[in-house]
Order: sequence, then structure tokens, then C-alpha cells
Amino acid sequence: MRLTRGEKMFSYANGLFFIVLMLIMIYPFWYMVMGSISESDRTAEGGLFLIPAGFSLTAYAAVFQNVSILSGFKVTLITTICGTAIGTFFSATTAYAISRKRLRGGKLFSLLILFTMLFSGGLIPTYLLVKTLHMIDTYWALILPGTMGAWNIFVMVGFFRGIPDELEEAARIDGANDLTIFFQVVLPLSKPVLATVGLFIAVGYWNDFFSSVLYATEKDMWQLQMVLKDLISNTSAAISQAGISVAVQQQVNPFTVKMASIIVSSLPILAVYPFLQKHFVKGALIGSVKG
Repeated sequence: MRLTRGEKMFSYANGLFFIVLMLIMIYPFWYMVMGSISESDRTAEGGLFLIPAGFSLTAYAAVFQNVSILSGFKVTLITTICGTAIGTFFSATTAYAISRKRLRGGKLFSLLILFTMLFSGGLIPTYLLVKTLHMIDTYWALILPGTMGAWNIFVMVGFFRGIPDELEEAARIDGANDLTIFFQVVLPLSKPVLATVGLFIAVGYWNDFFSSVLYATEKDMWQLQMVLKDLISNTSAAISQAGISVAVQQQVNPFTVKMASIIVSSLPILAVYPFLQKHFVKGALIGSVKG
């Protein structure tokens, strides 16, 4: 089928538009990479940094000598792994129960979960609850408040409803109970939606900043994003107090350290995405369309 002249022009314009959009989205990250590997004295001149101004990895040496960055990495890694595992598991169990028509009061539970998407208890009551439970300056304060989300549950509900009932009936004939069916039949078929929801939750924990503001009074319990905020807002003081050797401090400036810190904090979550992309797209489509 031959395209008309108008269709060809539209196709070219559409392709050009998306190329420009891609470049606009990629450039900030490229700018940070180029700035982080540039020589400190030459970055003071400013510029677009399409290519590095000289070459130096001293900023990365400063980042990995920064005890605050390393501590923030540890806290964020623990909260992300634990929070993702707990959140994905309980979101799956909740969604599976709601997706079954035989659950008594299933519609009521769905409405109650939906209600939390529109209204919350509020910031102050949430803080008072965490404080009353003696979780301030603990990992639980950084993990539990963000464990489950209504959106993730409804995405899973849509996926579970697409699993044929005949599979469960066959398992019940073989003597399987609800737990056996869930763990040995449903979960193995749900890898796409588990990967999708798990990625949503992991990104949320990795980028979490506000929990440290509310629940972490000690710097040892600051998450990585809170450490970066402190570093960016007060770079010179943060560098001098971070345990970085004097020799390295003399070779870097605040700009290159900021860029290197942001790159280092972004790479882990960026590295995970390519391995989950296939499941992510499939799970998001199935969960949303059938929901």
C-alpha cells in the first residue's frame, strides 16, 4: 500500500518530532555525565558539555570516599530490597483475594482500598503513628509507610482476573487449597505483573526523600536522596565533612562532585530496568486493559 504525499510528510514530521523529544530528554543526563568526568578547573567556565572538558575521574573518587554517600547507599539499598519484597508480596496477596468472586465483601474491600487513593490520614497523624510505634530512626519507618499502594493492587487485580478459572478448578480437584493454588499456580503465571509492580515500588523507594525528612533524625539513617539534597544545597561543607582526603578535595570542585553523585545514585536503578523491560511492558498492558 503506497502512502500519499501527505502521509509521508506526516510520517517524517512525526519521526523528527520524536527524535527532537528524545534528544531533549537525553541531554540532561548526558550533561551530567560529561560534567562529572571533566577537569575541575575547566568546568568553572561553564558551557553545554557536549563533550567532556578534559578528562578526570577525581569527582568519582571523591564520591566513593564520601562516607555519607556510602551510608546513604546502604540505607537506600536495604529499604529498597526489603520494601520491594514486602510490598510486592502483600500487594499480590491482597489483589488475589479481591480478584476472586467468592470472597465475601470483596466489593467493600475494593471500595476501601480505592478510598485510600482519594483520601489519606494526613501527614501529622502518620508521623504520630510512626512515633507512637517507636519506629523513628529505624528502617521500619522508612519501609512500612510506603509498602502498599492502591494503584499497584488494582493493576494486579486486573491481571489475576485474566487467569482462567479452569486452572484453579483443576488444582482443587487434585486436592490443592487456596495457599497452594496461589503459590504454585497463580504466582508462577504472574511474573510480568510482579515485575511491573516490583519495579514501581523499587523506583519509589530508591527515589524516596521525604521519609528521611520525617523519620530520620540521625544522618546514619538518611536515604541516598536526602544525602544528595544535603550535598547539592551545601556542597563545600558536605565535602569537607565527608571524610574525603585532602588531596582529592583539592582536585575537585562542587560542580563535578554534584554531577558525579547524581550519576552514581541513578545508575543502579537504571541498570535494573533493561532486565525487567519485557515483563514491565507486558504486565502494565495486561493489568491495565483487563482491569
